Amino acid sequence: MLPTPWSSTFPSPATGFLLLLALLPVASGTSVPTLGGFDRGEAAGADAYSILTFHDYTPPPPPVLPPPPAAPAATCAGDLHGVGDLDTQCVVHESVRLGGGVFISGNGSLLILDGVAVTCERPGCVVSANLSGDLLLGNRSRVVAGWVSLAAANITLGEDAVIDTTALGGDPPDQTSGVPTGTYGDGGGHGGRGASCFVKKGQAQEDSWGGDSYAWSALKTPNNYGSKGGSTTVEKDYGGGGGGVVWLFAEEIVMNGTVLADGGDGGTKGGGGSGGSIYLKASTMQGGGKISACGGNGLAGGGGGRVSIDVFSRHDDTQIFVHGGKSSGCLDNAGAAGTLYEAVPKSITVSNNNLSTQTDTVFLDPPYEPLWTNVFVRNCAKVSLPLRWSRIQAQGQILLSGATLTFGLTHYPYSEFELLAEELLMSDSTIKVFGALRMSVKMLLMWNSRMTIDGGRELGVGTSLLEGSNLIVLKEASVIHSNANLGIHGQGVLNLSGQGDTIEAQRLILSLFYNILVGPGAVLRGPLINGSRDEMAPKLNCEDESCPMEIFHPPEDCNLNSSLPFTLQICRVEDIDVSGLVQGTVVNFNRARSVTVQTSGTISATGLGIIIFYVP
Repeated sequence: MLPTPWSSTFPSPATGFLLLLALLPVASGTSVPTLGGFDRGEAAGADAYSILTFHDYTPPPPPVLPPPPAAPAATCAGDLHGVGDLDTQCVVHESVRLGGGVFISGNGSLLILDGVAVTCERPGCVVSANLSGDLLLGNRSRVVAGWVSLAAANITLGEDAVIDTTALGGDPPDQTSGVPTGTYGDGGGHGGRGASCFVKKGQAQEDSWGGDSYAWSALKTPNNYGSKGGSTTVEKDYGGGGGGVVWLFAEEIVMNGTVLADGGDGGTKGGGGSGGSIYLKASTMQGGGKISACGGNGLAGGGGGRVSIDVFSRHDDTQIFVHGGKSSGCLDNAGAAGTLYEAVPKSITVSNNNLSTQTDTVFLDPPYEPLWTNVFVRNCAKVSLPLRWSRIQAQGQILLSGATLTFGLTHYPYSEFELLAEELLMSDSTIKVFGALRMSVKMLLMWNSRMTIDGGRELGVGTSLLEGSNLIVLKEASVIHSNANLGIHGQGVLNLSGQGDTIEAQRLILSLFYNILVGPGAVLRGPLINGSRDEMAPKLNCEDESCPMEIFHPPEDCNLNSSLPFTLQICRVEDIDVSGLVQGTVVNFNRARSVTVQTSGTISATGLGIIIFYVP
């Protein structure tokens, strides 16, 4: 049978186990331990202190408890007002309002005819079915409850059929903070954080949020209710309800209808509820319906929920939404997007449906085994990895399109982070790093995008290393910026295509590429112009009577060494073509086969700088 959230009436195994331990001394005839100690039997000497000499040290296993009773089984005629029976075929031909949760079980099929509604509009009300035959929801039919769990050989949703758990979620899990506190009308959180239009003095909008995200561990099999939104008064609760839970298990799912687990709206006096959970598992799926676990609208929008699709063969054109709710109190700060996980390709998608937000979707610990294949962050979504020493890795692509990816905490740039993938593709997007970044990809493509690295003042994490083994291309005024040390290396081409494309750092080294192209209007720069942290700027040794030895004999390993005098070094690159600007204080070209400066190009050493060409 499909597991359902019915509570068991039996005591927990721990209760029986403790009772058994209490009866063991009486049953075995041994004395009950006293305050003075345990009876150690005949053991003497060193063996007297061995735990192996205790009588009955390993108690027998507790007796096996009987399985919990099933929920009350529904009948076709009595509970569903249908015709037939559930072991052959039950046809529901008229709408029915349930007085409470029901469990539908049988070896037959269930047909809910066109326009018929089966409803239980109570928060957390469960409608669960486990059938050996087929389950058909006719055109314009509806199933409404807080938790809808359907398992059958085949499940078909007809045109405009709806499974709806909007704002009918029960209580979220204990020890979670999805429900916002205070009377600010904040949005509830779940897959994404709820928005907040209240900003404390001294903070920015991105530092404030409503209900927090939770249930990261249930990403693949989401099974949690969404959270209520906050209210603006204590006298009345104006917050929208959290979304419910929908599970569909079948050999084949035909999705021509709609599945909803949206959060409820909070109006102008309450925050939107967060989206709930939707989990579909089947061998095949077809159709062109809609699946939605979005946050509710309100004074501040609720966060999106969690959706997981585990379907081996998909032939559908289903639209799936997990975006946050709109905020009427701060129009540019909708609730954060939820998560969509697709089990067969092992891909995760975070999309906010082009609703602008300053609120994050939190990734706690991306998996190492099995690795995600692709990570897609799209349409104004903001993803944050707030933990220290975080790592995100994909076997295929990490794609950012109109989105933001943040590593670390804004005011605490103390950590190191890792990003590993075959391809990192950025379009109209931003990566923010507070600390140091270790990136390893085969291909980095940036289109009108920025990567900013704040190294902070911790010398131990002040160096970032980026590897693009095959290709790195910056286009449409893309920027890689670091206020600390930055090393970039690869084996193929580094191409700064044109106007505004920039790579700059306080100390910059580019190494091991076959070809570096600096297009017209593009810039390579180290150190930064008007850098506010002069103490990290490389010293020019102007007060010394002799130049450092590295000026005449640069090291051959091309590693980024903070003790070297170079502010910009290009090392072991075959061909360098400059049509833009290469600017630094101490600029070193080490072991380059050719350096070509076009008529529009410039190599500049500012102030009392120096340019060094070293060819062995």
